[in-house]
Amino acid sequence: MKGVSHVACQGATVAYRKEGSGPGLVLVHGTGGGSEANWAACAERLAKDWTIVRPDYAGSGATVDDGRRLTVEYLANQVLAAAVDAKATPFHVVGFSLGAAVAVQIAAMEPKLLRSLTLLGGFASSDDARLQLQFRLWRDLIARDRAALAKLILLTGFAPETLSGFGPAVIDDAIRQTLEATNWHGLDRQIDLDLHLNVEEAASRVITRTLVVGHRLDHMVPPHHARRLAKLIQGAAYREIEAGHLAPMEEPELVSNIIADFLRQRS
Repeated sequence: MKGVSHVACQGATVAYRKEGSGPGLVLVHGTGGGSEANWAACAERLAKDWTIVRPDYAGSGATVDDGRRLTVEYLANQVLAAAVDAKATPFHVVGFSLGAAVAVQIAAMEPKLLRSLTLLGGFASSDDARLQLQFRLWRDLIARDRAALAKLILLTGFAPETLSGFGPAVIDDAIRQTLEATNWHGLDRQIDLDLHLNVEEAASRVITRTLVVGHRLDHMVPPHHARRLAKLIQGAAYREIEAGHLAPMEEPELVSNIIADFLRQRS
């Protein structure tokens, strides 16, 4: 695939994109999204000032692995391998959704490699009745009605006003693209991780300068999860934005500016 590099890591061949110049900035995608779908619009803006590394962890994009049950440590090691292979260390890391948990794990494992940590729409634990219901519904729909899941992701992923502005043709095209582009087996594996996720202990060990961002219009991971995550990380800054869960896709300029402003701050 054009513009994609690969690195071996623990039985996986990890695909990643590298662009721009300057200090390293690693962008970690969310469940089922992939680095291109979740981060392309932000990467274009941020590559003017940073060397952007966008890995696809197991289950997404062009990354291929041995099919083992996913753990947050396994995905964190894949992201680290991509950053090292891209010669982007030490680096800033931004994690979105499940990627926020992966980024927390990286910060707990390798604090000396990190310059800063930014977490968007994240959650520290899925020990929550609503999250459990959502993730189990996703798994049921993968098996029974993938078109319905694509529609549900649009309904809960974007802010209502944003989705209303798309129009029927755009929505139909988004559903078609989701059906064609999704690695359904990989998504199922990532949802299994979502269902068992808990990085609370790792978050309590983070010493890296951190910004946590909650999305006020988020119906996938409501912002009280982001607030909880910020409380677990000593000294973390917190802010909320008017956006749905898929903020890096819905509001790429706003998200890019928030990231850039935080990265430019001194410790």
